[in-house]
Amino acid sequence: MTIRHSRTQPVAFHAAQDSVDLDAIQTQHLLDPGGSAQVPALSSFEFVTGGVPRVCQFEAWRTNFAPILNVECSRDISQGFIGKQVIWDLGCFAYAHVTTDALDFESVTRPGRWEPLDHFVLSVLLSGDVYTETSSRTFRGTVGVTQVHSLGHSFRGKLAASELLMLYVPRDFCPQTTQALSAAEFTTLDGGMGLLFHDYMIGLARQLPRVNKADLPALAEATRAMMLACVSPSADHCHMAGRPIAVTLLHRAQKIIQSRLYDASLGARMIERELGISRSRLYRMFEAFGGVRRYIQHRRLLDAHTALANPSDQRRILEIAEQRCFTDGSEFSRAFKREFGYSPVEVRIGMRGNLPCRSDSLQETAPEHQLGTMLRRLQG
Repeated sequence: MTIRHSRTQPVAFHAAQDSVDLDAIQTQHLLDPGGSAQVPALSSFEFVTGGVPRVCQFEAWRTNFAPILNVECSRDISQGFIGKQVIWDLGCFAYAHVTTDALDFESVTRPGRWEPLDHFVLSVLLSGDVYTETSSRTFRGTVGVTQVHSLGHSFRGKLAASELLMLYVPRDFCPQTTQALSAAEFTTLDGGMGLLFHDYMIGLARQLPRVNKADLPALAEATRAMMLACVSPSADHCHMAGRPIAVTLLHRAQKIIQSRLYDASLGARMIERELGISRSRLYRMFEAFGGVRRYIQHRRLLDAHTALANPSDQRRILEIAEQRCFTDGSEFSRAFKREFGYSPVEVRIGMRGNLPCRSDSLQETAPEHQLGTMLRRLQG
């Protein structure tokens, strides 16, 4: 792949190979013709292996993906390894543009290991190809095809030297989206709707440098709608084929929490009884979420956000808070603002979108750890 250095030109696309200009994409601030700074663009973070000694380049690339994948390289890596990643923090999602030398990959999920980073990954190859193998199927991704992977399940494969776009979607983002993506995991989206999502992913790469943080709620809603429109046909096909979808213990715990959000007695002890597991095992499951209590509060605040954004729900903010087991209005407001960066009142009066979006700075995080940090935060 040739990376073009054209900082004053818009992102370049060539229909023949769907090439994307990385230098243009990584720009975080745009200037108008008069040279004055516009509203800052979305937070984006770059990691390039060329910034470390050659002998250490592959190890740095391995560290970058360690939270979600074990990666290996069969050739001599002492002469260097090309890897470049630009990730955008979209609040509800993470979006990445990756260029990499060939490698082998394997999920980090193992029997007895609790790995909460079970996001769905929708990826589009701009060049190269990838082969994926699970316990029940194999499939190959090629240029122009959208693939759906699930990080919470076991898989392995081989990736040729490639350029690809990746959208990370947290499993608990939206029930409808979760159902559709669960049914379509480890498949490729082909046909007209699959090509439509492929074009949408490339369009995101082109437009993200022009989007600011105020646009995040609208962007999240548009992306959710596009996923449902394009993935559902494949999901329906998978359901008809009767393919079983594995449900982990962690997912069962999350379902219990979601169904008991308004129950003041909801807590670690109740979940332990429901699942028949020990407290230490439960806490290991939720350690990456900040603990069971933190996860429950996160889900209650998300639910409150939905109610506050619903124009047909005209209850007082305190009533909405009390339904979700916040007994003190001030405590609820403080917790809400810590979670989303804005107040319940701003959502109620329409200053914020229907979908909660939070974008925190990762500037202090080492480049090779930014992807893992962002994906953990998506989990809540």
